[in-house]
Amino acid sequence: MSVFIIAEAGVNHNGSLELAYKLIDAAKDAGVDCIKFQTFKAEKLVSQHAQKAEYQKKTTGDSSQKDMLKKLELSYEDFLKLKEYCDKSEIAFLSTPFDSDSLDFLNTIDMPFWKIPSGEITNLPYLIAIAKTGKPVVMSTGMCNLQEIEEAIEVLKTNGTSDIKLLHCNTEYPTPFEDVNLRAMQTMRNATGLEVGYSDHTKGIEVPVAAVALGAMIIEKHFTLDRNMEGPDHKASLEPDELKQMVQSIRNIEKSLGTGEKVPSPSESRNIAIARKSIVAKKTINKGEIFTEQNLTVKRPGNGISPMKWFQVLGKEADRDYSEDELIEL
Repeated sequence: MSVFIIAEAGVNHNGSLELAYKLIDAAKDAGVDCIKFQTFKAEKLVSQHAQKAEYQKKTTGDSSQKDMLKKLELSYEDFLKLKEYCDKSEIAFLSTPFDSDSLDFLNTIDMPFWKIPSGEITNLPYLIAIAKTGKPVVMSTGMCNLQEIEEAIEVLKTNGTSDIKLLHCNTEYPTPFEDVNLRAMQTMRNATGLEVGYSDHTKGIEVPVAAVALGAMIIEKHFTLDRNMEGPDHKASLEPDELKQMVQSIRNIEKSLGTGEKVPSPSESRNIAIARKSIVAKKTINKGEIFTEQNLTVKRPGNGISPMKWFQVLGKEADRDYSEDELIEL
């Protein structure tokens, strides 16, 4: 099973349907499996008292979180159009609901699974509503400790969802490398027995590629058409060429992981005779002479008697004449 790669468009469409179409095109061109958006109504998502995160203040100024999100909304009709466009483009459509009405709406759309964001993992009514749909779940775990993750899993399982996958995540944008803690992904897998992946907010592509080498089966990464655009998430997103490079790097790592069986690969097998050595005549040896350390040596190529049989050859009698460097035969 290959790594499932989610291109997180999120709100990087800036409230523009046309820009969202272009994001789908870029994701398809990069070779990802899925593009994900975020579905919400600002007035149902945040109160008038909700503050912005520091990274949001840096990228969008002093407006309220509610005002910021209002500008980033797409209508439910827009999402139906995006789903249709994804189907035509042969790329999976996904969107995360951030309020109950949006959840109900998205439940009418054929999506491969629910993607639960980190901020909802302690939202009991939300988890129950998701679970009751019976659809598979991929759940991000940013800001969580293991107990909170296990409690959320129990809620989902108790209320009807048994197909659950976890994404290790850090919700600082961008995430400092020293805070990534990729080994926590393996801790979650060992503790829960569930398949794991990684949702990345670092700059660049190194960390998600490394996550695949550590066993991630799902990778999610924010992307944008232009990091210089106005909006909260553009600065911590990949641009299209970088997204394409990440996808190719992940596919290369997948191939490189192999089966784990330690045997010569098909490509290197042809080099065995070239790189290894054989027992050869160190000098002229006449028929009837005894093979000794004085008249034998070890040289390439390796298509003769292996030097591992050195002591089996010493003391034997030459049954023919040998010239210098000639492969010894028994």
